[in-house]
Amino acid sequence: MGVHGKHEDYGSYRYLKTPRDFREFDLVEGEGPFPSYLLPLSSEKEKRVQDLAERTIIISLHEHPHLFPKDIRECKAYDAQGRTVTAYRALADSYRAHETGKIAMIAAQEGAAMIENELERIEILYGIGVREMGITYSESNSLGTGLKESKDGGLTSFGRRAVQRMNEVGMAIDCAHSSPQTTLDTIEASGKPIFLTHTGARSVWNIKRLAPDEVLRACAGKGGVIGIEAAPHTTMSTKRPGHDLETYMEHFEYIRDLVGIDHVAFGPDTLYGDHVGLHHVYSDALSIDASHEGHEGGSPAYEEVEYVKGLENPTEASKNILRWLVEHDYAERDIKKVLGENVLRVLKEVWR
Repeated sequence: MGVHGKHEDYGSYRYLKTPRDFREFDLVEGEGPFPSYLLPLSSEKEKRVQDLAERTIIISLHEHPHLFPKDIRECKAYDAQGRTVTAYRALADSYRAHETGKIAMIAAQEGAAMIENELERIEILYGIGVREMGITYSESNSLGTGLKESKDGGLTSFGRRAVQRMNEVGMAIDCAHSSPQTTLDTIEASGKPIFLTHTGARSVWNIKRLAPDEVLRACAGKGGVIGIEAAPHTTMSTKRPGHDLETYMEHFEYIRDLVGIDHVAFGPDTLYGDHVGLHHVYSDALSIDASHEGHEGGSPAYEEVEYVKGLENPTEASKNILRWLVEHDYAERDIKKVLGENVLRVLKEVWR
């Protein structure tokens, strides 16, 4: 989860020395290895974008704001040493979210497997700064069923206790990678609204990774917010080939129409590097194939894209989402809601 702002010339691990303390990798430069793209606008709308960017809090519900190796095949060795480099300079080129010009990044975990059967670990994670956690990743754990599983057992009794403990300590709950029944059970068990930080509409693209209408309605019905996912080959559409800004925003508008403007936001789930290549390297560990399977049938046919045009990294996504909303004549009050105010409303209720 991130709020983007002005760069203060800070770099990761400047207090360490290479090669004494860690191996230095050849990392991507700027926004990454692919051509950047800005949605073209008229001069009048360009002025409106700049004005809104200066006055609007812009929050991404889910990102991986790190620089990855130019040779994506090196990413396992890069990750293993625990010295991933945050892309401060590239993030600084995102829209400024606050007059102070600072970048705020909120620590989050996509799944709760690490707590095993120890509720106290929720408090430990909170103590080191984690403020949002998923119930499961795509695989099942002691709390509930992941979305890749063929049988949906829902939230476990331990999972219900974990949900209560997260409510008590003030940790936001995410079910973006949880199964439909686990998500419904979590919404019912939680005394606070939850997030689906990065997902899309299964009715638009029928894969397990995306949420069915029943889940989307239930999340909104409890006051929650749904962030739209842009990782490669997720928010695609039967109406047009490929995966790009237009298919992404089709999911946004579908969910907006289904649950209302007060319950939609953006969680592009992007990074600075070869995202498609990363999925190839980590396909088994991330359950990519299983989570992209079709629901109750074969997977939808598609041709793989090299990158997601217009949404390939956090910087590009932050700009093009606002540009698309302006191009399609969204009212200022609605733009402010979906870019930040909806998320802030839930966080004010959840965080202590």
